[in-house]
Amino acid sequence: MTSSLGKVNMGLVMGLAIGAALGGLLFGYDTAVISGAEEAIVHNFVTPRTDLTEVARNSLAGTAIGIALLGCVVGSLIAGPLATALGRRIGMLIAAFLFFASSLLSGYPEFGLAPVGQMGVDGLNPFMIYRFIGGVAIGMASLISPLYIAEIAPAKHRGLLVTFQQIAIVGGMLLVYFVNLKIAETGTDEWVLSTGWRHMLASAALPAALFFVAAFVMPDTPRWYVLKGKDDKAAKLLGELNDPAAAQATMSEIRGSLTAHSGKLLSFGFGVIVVGVLLSVFQQFVGINAVLYYAPLMFKNIGAGTDQALFQTVLVGAANVVFTLVATFTVDRWGRKPLLILGALVMAASMAALGVLFQQKQEGTLLLYAAMAYIAGFALSWGPVVWVLLSEMFPNSIKGKAMAIAVAAQWISNYIVTWSFKVIDGDTAINATFNHGLNYYIYAGFSVLAAIFVWKFVPETKGKTLEAIEGLWKKP
Repeated sequence: MTSSLGKVNMGLVMGLAIGAALGGLLFGYDTAVISGAEEAIVHNFVTPRTDLTEVARNSLAGTAIGIALLGCVVGSLIAGPLATALGRRIGMLIAAFLFFASSLLSGYPEFGLAPVGQMGVDGLNPFMIYRFIGGVAIGMASLISPLYIAEIAPAKHRGLLVTFQQIAIVGGMLLVYFVNLKIAETGTDEWVLSTGWRHMLASAALPAALFFVAAFVMPDTPRWYVLKGKDDKAAKLLGELNDPAAAQATMSEIRGSLTAHSGKLLSFGFGVIVVGVLLSVFQQFVGINAVLYYAPLMFKNIGAGTDQALFQTVLVGAANVVFTLVATFTVDRWGRKPLLILGALVMAASMAALGVLFQQKQEGTLLLYAAMAYIAGFALSWGPVVWVLLSEMFPNSIKGKAMAIAVAAQWISNYIVTWSFKVIDGDTAINATFNHGLNYYIYAGFSVLAAIFVWKFVPETKGKTLEAIEGLWKKP
């Protein structure tokens, strides 16, 4: 919805938004589940490769952990055209099914090939295939879910409702941190390396099934109905979401926005695409998924045991949830730009502190506090606010194509960070000088650049209808 006229049926709007946001739960669950299984994957599939050099093993480990992100690139690229052709709802159903199957098979990659645990390093190939397929599903959901929410939300509540996606993401992370911890506590460290990691990965099938059921009973969005000439369905849904006068006004706005431009990607110039892509790139280059994927490794680097590292990871996840909730209540009050700039500066300071603490070989609570401060800065800003901007900044006639490019850039950047962290963190020569701290200095630098970019180039979209936002982007 675009119009804020009349009385909004917030019960229905919020119900649909929560259903779509379960796609974010898959995103978060998958992001965090690999953190518990990372050591076992390297132990079972990479460390035995004594024929490889240190750099090659680190590179292979980074690829194995991050392979799902390459699938996310593919998923985000096909999600826009698929959501346009088949609908937002069908796109979510396909994503849920793919993730359900890939979660089970990632935990048991030998299925149909050999007895469980008997393939040795050869099990890495099917594991990476199944993780790639799961990544395709996550890439699809990461684009379609916020798009769905933005298209059913009234303008004055859109920031709040789109942050449901980020709440679901961080909620999924915190949930699986607990799941990983509980699984790890049921056995020894050796059992986790041999068996427990399989349960961690397979557990992701449960939220996938929940997302499938939710999407199955949901309607598509009014914009997609109008796009496909199903004006009667659009009018019926708009009437259920709002009063008749507001529904009619919204229908007129949707028709106008879909016919005013050709739908070619550069109909509104190159600037809107560049801003969207760079928002996505900076969201990853500030290092968030290096922390989320490798949090247990980060704490083990300072001497924590498996259970202690996973417990500290739960604390990081809890901070993520708390400050995402803060963002929910500030994004439509403070605006998008102030939150992004504030968050980038907090992250820069926190990452610089982490670099110093690692380099000076500091142990104890200071490192945990610095990590939680970083997570707080991200959760308050670049986590939810970038998704809000991506869902609302692109004009309707190019939204599917433009979001596909921006989200694909996000996943490519995510993969680069995930792969490079493992390579840098495992380099003996680099650690002789920085003691695992170099990555954090790099992320601090990108956080400063992110703040400057937002200050200079990102427009404020708070309180504007989706159609009004189109006026911010004029073709030269």
